[in-house]
Amino acid sequence: MSDSATRSGNRRRLPVALRVGAALLSVFVGMALVSLVWTPSSSEGIDVAARLAPPGSEGHILGTDRLGRDVLTQIMSGARNSLMVSVVATLAALIPGLALGLLVVAGSSRWQFVMSRVVDLGVALPGILVALVLATAIGPGNVAAMAAIAVWFVPILARLMIGPARQILAYDYVEAAYAYGRSRWFVLMRHVLPNIRSLIIVQVTIMFSLAINVEAALSYLGVGAQRPTPSWGRMLYEGQPFIQDAPHLMIYPGLAITLTVLAYNLVGDGMRTWFDPQQKAKAVAR
Repeated sequence: MSDSATRSGNRRRLPVALRVGAALLSVFVGMALVSLVWTPSSSEGIDVAARLAPPGSEGHILGTDRLGRDVLTQIMSGARNSLMVSVVATLAALIPGLALGLLVVAGSSRWQFVMSRVVDLGVALPGILVALVLATAIGPGNVAAMAAIAVWFVPILARLMIGPARQILAYDYVEAAYAYGRSRWFVLMRHVLPNIRSLIIVQVTIMFSLAINVEAALSYLGVGAQRPTPSWGRMLYEGQPFIQDAPHLMIYPGLAITLTVLAYNLVGDGMRTWFDPQQKAKAVAR
């Protein structure tokens, strides 16, 4: 009885990476939610007398920037901005990306060959360059950043689907479904999508981390979030001239970006382990 209970507990135990990543991510999500109702000061509140105050100064736990704005307040508000951009951009790319992948797989062999090369071309293009060109063309701001990231993510999601979908379509039960008179689209929706659901979920978490990096890069280059909207990438840009006199202006937003990306990657890693039957079997064996 006890051995059975132990094995049952092992099966239900989440991977360490997933637990650590979720805990770390919850800190930034909580920070973003709290910033909706409270921050230590106004995100654009200027106090010239306290400019470049070091961390631990009175009323400024993480110090202030060149205009006397509270760094902790900007980190909290920047969390809201970065998480919103990453989530909206990734979800906006999800349906078009999956639809494009299904369209490629659903066509004839010649159609699949041509569209696969088109998708491969989209994936091969440098992501930050594509996002930068699109954001520049649309105009600076969060909308441009989200649109640029979403457009870049569409071929990545489509490419992710093509290989696994083709493998599933070669299985015997799929051939049986065809013999039973099922259409190709029925097979794709009924058999392919459910079987690659875990793969899609893991990829989406990884794309969240990519979106955080790209949003920060676009803001750093001046085509992402604009003042008065706080952004971690913009904070890095504005703090760069003061790296020697006030290194905290780059350390804290840099840490925020790094830890958020790490959290998403740990969650994705943990979910990959959780969904992988072989990894789960190893965990139970231990």
